[in-house]
Amino acid sequence: MKTLMALLTAAALTLTAGMAQAGDVPIDQIPQLVKEGKIKPQEALDQIVLKLHPGATITDRDLDNHFNGYEYEVEVRDAKGVEWDVDLNAATGEVLKSKQDT
Repeated sequence: MKTLMALLTAAALTLTAGMAQAGDVPIDQIPQLVKEGKIKPQEALDQIVLKLHPGATITDRDLDNHFNGYEYEVEVRDAKGVEWDVDLNAATGEVLKSKQDT
């Protein structure tokens, strides 16, 4: 029973430590991530988003650190006034999601 409790406690601590790592990346850390090649520059990621939605305006952007890497989350308003949420893999520029904001 003590072994089971120790294993459960270790698993809970591991999960909690991982949760603390997920979330917004402070803006002052972004240049270092670009320099290390961990993410693409913001301008390059913005261009990918704007190619998906020509004539759109970026209204918000965020870089998040997820368990599987960095994700660039962008909100845009297209030429017709429709809002879109676009998520990119910040390292590769791969489009993970592009859906109309509801």
